[in-house]
Amino acid sequence: MPEYREVRAKVSFLELCKNPDLATEVTVTAAERLGVDAAILFADILLILQPLGFDLEFAKGEGPVIHNPVREAADVDRVRPLADPSPLAYVFEAVRSIRAALRPETPLIGFAGAPFTLACYAIEGGGSRHYEQAKAFMYRDPGAWNALLERLVDATAGYLNAQAAAGAQALQLFDSWVGNLSPSDYARFVQPHMRRLFARLTPDVPVIHFGTDTGSLLELQRDAGGDVIGLDWRVPVDAARRRLGDGVALQGNLDPVVLFAPRDEIARQTRRVLEEAAGRPGHIFNLGHGILPHTPVDHVLALVDLVHDYRRPV
Repeated sequence: MPEYREVRAKVSFLELCKNPDLATEVTVTAAERLGVDAAILFADILLILQPLGFDLEFAKGEGPVIHNPVREAADVDRVRPLADPSPLAYVFEAVRSIRAALRPETPLIGFAGAPFTLACYAIEGGGSRHYEQAKAFMYRDPGAWNALLERLVDATAGYLNAQAAAGAQALQLFDSWVGNLSPSDYARFVQPHMRRLFARLTPDVPVIHFGTDTGSLLELQRDAGGDVIGLDWRVPVDAARRRLGDGVALQGNLDPVVLFAPRDEIARQTRRVLEEAAGRPGHIFNLGHGILPHTPVDHVLALVDLVHDYRRPV
């Protein structure tokens, strides 16, 4: 959005994340301009790594870079516990400010990165294609892996609960890279930690459990926890419903790249997702992952109108 680019021209990404007034401005502007049914906090999943002792930088043209990654078991010992989430107070201040600025009927969603995805960044030192260093660490030293994830679970639980206390009415866990695991590895190395995390979250605050490329993991994710399972675009909504049953809601799952297509194709693809949902309760229409840079804003506006105006064929 041009409004966001104007703000970003004045400050770095981290400066924007850490300025509650600016975070409020970009969050509320996006929600109101696009006419969506909920707002999501402007932040980043990696902010939590800084108070844990990681040297995080968002390098221009490179994305996030961690200059002191975990590479050996001994490195886990320097990952600081986060018993008190107050070093992230700027996030909670932004939540309070956004909640006050939004229309009362517009819910605010808080979020965090899931422990596996945070661990991948912490070990790789940034993004990766195959996550070979993170997975090799996991296989080589399960004890150190579990110790790292335990610290990440503790920190994330406190962080999310503080967002809820500040006014977030729903929470989302982004496990963006967990689709790199086989079902057996997920069950062994991730699911126990996710169960412990969900068990520690504030009761009665709905939680969305999202991963990318997780078609082989959906049942395991459901059993790990969450009120809503987020779907990427690789799994049809109706197939996911048959597999997961009615005990969880579903969120998704239009391919974000569709928003670069002509409007008639956007309409066709949007109707397909809604028809797969079949009007059953417990479906939140969304993209199958984050919106991409340079997405035409008028295409997003058209998408929102398509969903709001949709009437299921009788």
